[in-house]
Amino acid sequence: MHRHHRAAILTAAVLTGTLLAAGCSSSSGGKKSEEGGAAASAGKADTPRMTVALITHAAPGDTFWDLVRKGAEAAAAKDNVKLVYSSDPSAGNQANLVQNAIDQKVDGIALTAAKPDAMKDVVGKANAAGIPVVGFNSGVDAWKKLGMLEYFGQDENIAGQAFGERLNQLGAKHALCVVQEQGQVALEARCAGLKKGFTGKTDVLYVNGTDMPSVKSTITAKLRQDSSIDQVVTLGAPIALTGVQSLSDAGSKAKLATFDLNKELVKAVQDGSVEFAVDQQPYLQGYLAVDSLWLYKTNGNFSGGGTAPVLTGPAFIDKSNVDTVAQFAAKGTR
Repeated sequence: MHRHHRAAILTAAVLTGTLLAAGCSSSSGGKKSEEGGAAASAGKADTPRMTVALITHAAPGDTFWDLVRKGAEAAAAKDNVKLVYSSDPSAGNQANLVQNAIDQKVDGIALTAAKPDAMKDVVGKANAAGIPVVGFNSGVDAWKKLGMLEYFGQDENIAGQAFGERLNQLGAKHALCVVQEQGQVALEARCAGLKKGFTGKTDVLYVNGTDMPSVKSTITAKLRQDSSIDQVVTLGAPIALTGVQSLSDAGSKAKLATFDLNKELVKAVQDGSVEFAVDQQPYLQGYLAVDSLWLYKTNGNFSGGGTAPVLTGPAFIDKSNVDTVAQFAAKGTR
């Protein structure tokens, strides 16, 4: 081996060691180990304290948002950010929460635009007040129109098409796409994308995602009514786990695959009751949304140059890679 080549390798090794060491200094982080996300922290910024409002359309009890929040908290701990989290599934109420954040003169706002029209006025007001707004999770087609600085999430239509193509490979012929909130743009886009990518027949079934017994009975009734359905597609982990029970109740031989993950869903992929899941990486969405506002405030950076979204998915999780993901899911961060 040439001497200069060996020196280069040594330098790389030293740099890697330095990076690893930097990655270990998370003990100064905010809520530390009980949040489970502190291990991902990389030191702590000494920039002035800033306040970021994170405002989502989360429904009570939906575990997906716990992952978003953990990612946001990990970034906040690292960036010396005071994080103010609030949520409401009603678009009007969510807009009021954004207005509250503006009134409190926060330094930055990160929000989900599941119902973009409801966010238009308040995003305009935030901009007028000089408060930067970033979008994440919902509203990939609307964030620029709304006047947001940047966007972090999955292009749900593209993810839906990829999902449909995966079903083609698995030989499915008749899919049932279960939507747990009618009119929610991200969910509707998933089914629309699925229809585009899937060569078989796609039916859409609307259920009330806040009432799990009703979700279970509605899916069961549909499966009993139409025995040609060989594939159930759900758009959230809790709905998927309920759908597995519906398949059993209906005596259906259909398979089930889903968008989104949680700890229990990872186990279901491991045991084969769910074929695969598409992970949009909610922890990453929460982390990047908060971190991006810190970067903008401290260094004027904005990801995607203000024209392109930063995509966090689709990441397909199946039997081949689920064990790796399970390590992180056990900590409550995937």
